[in-house]
Amino acid sequence: MRKLFYLALCMLPLLFVSCEEKEIKVNVMSFNIRLDHTGDSLNQWPYRKDVAAQIVKDQQIDIMGTQEVMHHQLTDLLERLPDYKAIGVGRADGKEKGEYSAIFYKKDRFDEVESGTFWLSETPEVAGSKGWDGACERVATWAVLKDKESGKQLFAINTHLDHVGKVARQEGVTLLLTRAKELSKGLPVIVTGDFNAKHESDVIRHVLDEENPMQMFDSRAIATSKDNAEWTFHDFGRLPESKRSYIDYIFVSKGITVDEYSVMPEKLNDIYLSDHCPIVAKLTIK
Repeated sequence: MRKLFYLALCMLPLLFVSCEEKEIKVNVMSFNIRLDHTGDSLNQWPYRKDVAAQIVKDQQIDIMGTQEVMHHQLTDLLERLPDYKAIGVGRADGKEKGEYSAIFYKKDRFDEVESGTFWLSETPEVAGSKGWDGACERVATWAVLKDKESGKQLFAINTHLDHVGKVARQEGVTLLLTRAKELSKGLPVIVTGDFNAKHESDVIRHVLDEENPMQMFDSRAIATSKDNAEWTFHDFGRLPESKRSYIDYIFVSKGITVDEYSVMPEKLNDIYLSDHCPIVAKLTIK
C-alpha cells in the first residue's frame, strides 16, 4: 500500500504537466459588421443580419472580435447565435449607447474568467472619453477565457482604431498592447480588430516590432495555409480593387501556431456580409 501511495505521488506532477501541455484548436474571426445605417439602402443591416450570423456558424467560430456593433445589432446576432455569449459595452457611455467592440465566444466551449473594457484615450477608465486627435470614442474589449475541456486559459482583446486621428491610432495601439501585457499575465494572447491601418503603416509596424515587449505576429503572415486576398475593406463592392485596403487583423503572441488563414468572400447567398470581409484564423495553442 505504501509503495502504491508513493507511486501515486510521483505521478501527480506528470498529470499536471500533461494537462498544461495539452494543445487546443481555436477558430478565431475578426468581423467589422458595419453599423446599421439607413444610407446603406439594400445593404442596410436588416437585409444582412441573417447572413452575418450564418458565416459565423459556417466557419465554426469559437471566438469572434466584432466592430461597429450597435446595441440592437448585438441583440440580433445573439438571437441568431444562441450558442454564443457576448462581452462588451457601448463606447459612448459604457452601457448601451454607441458602437460596441464586442467579443463573442462559444459558451459551451469556454468559461469567462474575467473581462473588461477600457477607452483608447488619455483617461482609459473614463467611459465615453475620446483620445488624442481621434474623431470618435474608441474602446478595447478584453477577456480571459478558459477552455472547459483542457483547463487552458487564453487572453483575447478586440478593438477598432480611429479612422481619422493618426496620433489616436498610434497612441491607441500602444495603450492596447501595454494593457494586454499587463492583463494577460503571460497567457497566450489573441488580438482582433479593424486597425484602420495598412500593413506598412507605423501602427502595424509597432505591433510587429521585435523590440516591442508585447510583440505580436500577424496570423496571415505566419499561417501554414492561406489565401491570396489583398484587401478586406471594399465598401459594399463600390471600391475598385486597386483602391481597396487591408485593414483588418488577427494578431497572435509567440507560441501560437496559425494553421489556416482566410479572408471570407464579400457575399453569402448573394448578400453582402458587410462593407468589410470577415477574416478567419485557425489556431493551435500549446
